[in-house]
Amino acid sequence: MTVKTVRVEPTLQGVGGDIKCPRDKSFSHRAAMIGALSEGDTVIEGFSFCQDTWSTLSCLQLIGVEIETFPELEKVRVRSQGWAGLHEPFDILNVGNSGTTLRMLAGIAAGIEGLSIFTGDHSIRRRPMGRIIDPLRKTGIEIRGRDHDRLPPIYLFGKNRLHPIHHSLDIPSAQVKSCLLFAALRADGESSLEEPIVSRNHTENMLRSVGVRIEKKKNTIHVHPNSSLRAHSFHLPGDASSAAFLIAAALLIPGSRLVIRDMGLNPTRTGFLECVQRIGGNVERFGESEEFYEPRGNLTVEYSSLNNFHVTEDQIPSLIDEIPILAVLACRARGTSVISGAGELRVKESDRLHAISEGLSRLGANIIETEDGLIISGPVRLQGGKVKSYGDHRIAMSMVIAGLIADGPVEVEDIDCIPVSYPGFFDDLQNIGYRGFEVN
Repeated sequence: MTVKTVRVEPTLQGVGGDIKCPRDKSFSHRAAMIGALSEGDTVIEGFSFCQDTWSTLSCLQLIGVEIETFPELEKVRVRSQGWAGLHEPFDILNVGNSGTTLRMLAGIAAGIEGLSIFTGDHSIRRRPMGRIIDPLRKTGIEIRGRDHDRLPPIYLFGKNRLHPIHHSLDIPSAQVKSCLLFAALRADGESSLEEPIVSRNHTENMLRSVGVRIEKKKNTIHVHPNSSLRAHSFHLPGDASSAAFLIAAALLIPGSRLVIRDMGLNPTRTGFLECVQRIGGNVERFGESEEFYEPRGNLTVEYSSLNNFHVTEDQIPSLIDEIPILAVLACRARGTSVISGAGELRVKESDRLHAISEGLSRLGANIIETEDGLIISGPVRLQGGKVKSYGDHRIAMSMVIAGLIADGPVEVEDIDCIPVSYPGFFDDLQNIGYRGFEVN
């Protein structure tokens, strides 16, 4: 199989324009799964048609959900009879590269009578699954995984009725939390999830919108089971994590001014924006509103002179997906930037701490990889060169943005992974005025 490479030429011309925020796969996964649990038709507008969400839609069809897709309209219709219409899958549930699909759908499968088997690509088969296997056992189901219940493939035997879950989330993971929230809907009593460090709360907000009673008391989420959910149509906001690459481009290239419309502004996802503003980034919000308990709005971003920053463990959940592009920003910031408490990045699609450190080092960055983070001194002028994506979409896009500000051309190998989350990435770069790339 031929692996695509992109050659990125540096630019001195600022980017700009007025662009719709890229669609959000986090919301899209959740909206489709909640539609599967709801009785009636769920119409989802603003759906992200990327490789990961196609995996979710395919798996939902295998458990009895009717799906209609309209990619050109960014729209999906989910038709379901709720829990009563879900059945044991008639084939293996292959999630492709989507850890979100595997972890969250396992919570739904726990409440379906019968056998469910999950697998995925080579990257997924290295992702830790003990974090869902151990708490799901508390529901009374049988669940096992490869390598002493640590890795996929995994199988489980679901039940129509589950024991309530009382669990403390030792890792701030929205995927694990969502898995257990879905399983709690089939419990025969109230469940509770202790969350010492808050992770993104889209699942809680969206479940409330379809009638689930969820209460947050201090750092504990209380879930009351609900056997009948009402279908609810969703108009999804744009993806703050994907928009971070466009924001970074505007911040780094002199003369840039960019408007990004309809972006999700949930406080559990805006850590990147808050960090950028703290270090001198000219980023302003306007036109804010709220739908299904989720804030959204527009941004203006302008070229800015940036200062160094320190990201600590308690801040990581709100910007974990943006760490690679933050590292690129740090290369042009004044002073030494430190990222700590980010050890979770070592078990993503790649070891992201190593991947971004190795890539930026090849381009001349002053970067040190630590056990759980990065130390980056700037500003430095990045050089041209060849770098690898490690098959990781966020690493690939971060290295492309680094290429925009390098002194020479940057070649990024293996960019076939980018459509995992952002299939329109290169189209949007063109839309904001950058055309200096060539895909081979």
